[in-house]
Amino acid sequence: MTGAFLAGLIAGYGVAIPVGAIAVLILGLSARTSFRVGAAAALGVATADGLYAAVAALGGAALAAVIAPVAGPMRLVAAVVLLAIAAHTAWRALRPRPGAATNGGGRGLESPARAFSGVLALTLLNPATVVYFAALVLGRGDTADPDAWAAGAFVAGAFIASASWQLLIAGGGTLVGRVLTGARGRLLTALASSAIIAALAVATLLAR
Repeated sequence: MTGAFLAGLIAGYGVAIPVGAIAVLILGLSARTSFRVGAAAALGVATADGLYAAVAALGGAALAAVIAPVAGPMRLVAAVVLLAIAAHTAWRALRPRPGAATNGGGRGLESPARAFSGVLALTLLNPATVVYFAALVLGRGDTADPDAWAAGAFVAGAFIASASWQLLIAGGGTLVGRVLTGARGRLLTALASSAIIAALAVATLLAR
């Protein structure tokens, strides 16, 4: 069971560490709002990774085969959602509402509950994650007769790895937000974040 946990831990870091649109989104949310919002978004990512790790550990090759035919449409939906988030972030930065600086909730993803649910849904739109975990599980030979305890340990390792890395990103965003406390600094942060997210959305569309 320790081996399964370590395998899940390594797998979780493997899928979490590459910086993509979600990491940029978490960084931008933490910088513009608070660590609570960024941490909620980070836990949304970790929850999605944990769910996909569970699906892969228990379903293995069968689930990967089911997901593969709809990978294209899901990638398209993910790209559209990312572009919408990028546009909304830029619009809010250029047209701030009165009292927005003191409003801890806000619309979009700028509250812990919305950040968690929104980022969870967005992360679940990435079919490559379940294929990635399924490939690792297949490589370990756990799909023929999956053991519940080993599968649980694998999922726990993947969740802890993903959560720790995403929380680190959220903390980094909070530090950036504290440095860029002025209105101009937050404007630049929001615009840079939206531009990068848009670019990554285009890259998602072009991915094969």
